Amino acid sequence: MEDVDVIYHNKFGIAFRWRNPDLHADPNRIQLVFKDMGFYLRKEELIQFSGNIRTAAQHNYCKCDKKSCRSILVKSPLLKMDFALTRQELEEISDLVEGTLFKVNLRNYVDEICWN
Repeated sequence: MEDVDVIYHNKFGIAFRWRNPDLHADPNRIQLVFKDMGFYLRKEELIQFSGNIRTAAQHNYCKCDKKSCRSILVKSPLLKMDFALTRQELEEISDLVEGTLFKVNLRNYVDEICWN
């Protein structure tokens, strides 16, 4: 883990930035890893994903009581890819994305104060 700067994590996934510029790491992108997937996103894409998650949560009309019911469809930041999630997974991914955005915004705010 010494090659990454962890931004936020929960039991569902992790968000981090790559440290090593030799790996062609873009400092403006965040690696978001959950389930068996990884996304390398700009902040704007992460914000869009957050909105997609909120929209999916608002339009979840499924009354399924099974914890394994993957009835919630969430649009990913990629145009041709969506996720089918359970209610619990939706809550976890929401926490992961919102926590990541909070930490990124907080770091930007602190950096702005300290360097200006």
